[in-house]
Amino acid sequence: MNIVILAAGMGKRMRSALPKVLHSLAGKPLLAHVIDTARTLSPTRLVVVVGHGADKVREAVGAPDVQFALQDKQLGTGHAVQQALPLLDPSVPTLVLYGDVPLTRASTLERLIDAAGAERYGVLTVNVGDPAGYGRIVRDAAGKVKKIVEQKDASEAERRIAEINTGIVITPTRTLETWLASLKNNNAQGEFYLTDVVERAIDAGVEVVTAQPDAEWETLGVNSKIQLAELERIHQRNVAHALLDAGVTLMDPARIDVRGTLECGADVSIDVNCVFEGRVTLADNVTIGPNCVIRDATIGAGTRVDAYTHIEGGTTGANVVLGPYARLRPGAKLGDEAHVGNFVEVKNAVFGQGSKANHLTYIGDTDIGARVNIGAGTITCNYDGANKHRTVIEDDVFVGSDTQLVAPVRVGRGVTIAAGTTVWKDVGEGELVLNEKTQVSKTGYKRPVKKKS
Repeated sequence: MNIVILAAGMGKRMRSALPKVLHSLAGKPLLAHVIDTARTLSPTRLVVVVGHGADKVREAVGAPDVQFALQDKQLGTGHAVQQALPLLDPSVPTLVLYGDVPLTRASTLERLIDAAGAERYGVLTVNVGDPAGYGRIVRDAAGKVKKIVEQKDASEAERRIAEINTGIVITPTRTLETWLASLKNNNAQGEFYLTDVVERAIDAGVEVVTAQPDAEWETLGVNSKIQLAELERIHQRNVAHALLDAGVTLMDPARIDVRGTLECGADVSIDVNCVFEGRVTLADNVTIGPNCVIRDATIGAGTRVDAYTHIEGGTTGANVVLGPYARLRPGAKLGDEAHVGNFVEVKNAVFGQGSKANHLTYIGDTDIGARVNIGAGTITCNYDGANKHRTVIEDDVFVGSDTQLVAPVRVGRGVTIAAGTTVWKDVGEGELVLNEKTQVSKTGYKRPVKKKS
């Protein structure tokens, strides 16, 4: 089977310089959703017809299994499919999809493919309450499809038809070239409609069959930012319902956004306004507090992520406590029972089992052993203005508040670092390290008094 995806339109109503099919839904371009669905059908040829912003579209979705056909002038859907013909295998049917219709399920397309077989012409249709703006499916007295009439060309009687054309069709490929070549543009839009091919198929004695989706939203396209927002909510609702069915507790299914893949173990709980991006895995008994953003992360069993925590590319072991207001950046790896508290940032650093940094701290390019306590206000000074350097803190170290560790530096096992110390030399095991300080007190000192105006 060939699959052709039409993605040449400009999308004027989007009011954006970005090609319409590259606008994002759930974290990836509309067109990428359609391509992913197409791949599940294992096509022999996968062709995307590009036009407006062709270079941007190629760059965004280019892949070894995707070929591109160029439609220089947007002269209608029939003309668009014509541009793809040289890239198709004529011995198998061709399924036509749309780059701005992102939510069609593979199961729906399989139903259409099965109905059409190798020789029939198949049309995906749907019955809607308000068919305004859509092409109507006109049937004869026996219920067979006679033609498809666009809204602007329909009679009053035809406009009352509730069954509409979604535009998704499957057709024998060998005869498609002849049918497309015979299309006329004597219609209200002055375009060559793919929908007119159905009459060519009927005239050629080809049986026209239809199939319908399980849900109307599968056929909805995007022509404006309003429609894009509506489809985003539909998609997120579907994701939320799937999570609920899998046993995940969602405090409010209407207030979760998954912009990638979210895998959850048993007894996972997610509070409101959380965003999951990329590939995220939550193991058993993980609790996510409100207003968290988690991207490309693996969270171990029993971990608690408190409110307003941001995780990007981090991993945790079991029974870790994060937040509130913590931030894990790429390369952060927390061992079992580690704690990273409020206003602590961790980047490219490893925490051993049971180690803690609970307050106001930056840990970057650091290896921390087990059972280490990092006091409030500690900073690993990992950047010399040109290069990054690593800090090593071995097991059972106590780091006092307001400590600076100037990398590269190693702190041995069991060391105690006094509050307010700058450590720029390696420290041996079990030592106490501090900077000598002088404290001066003056008696009789009076604070300045604000002058009265």
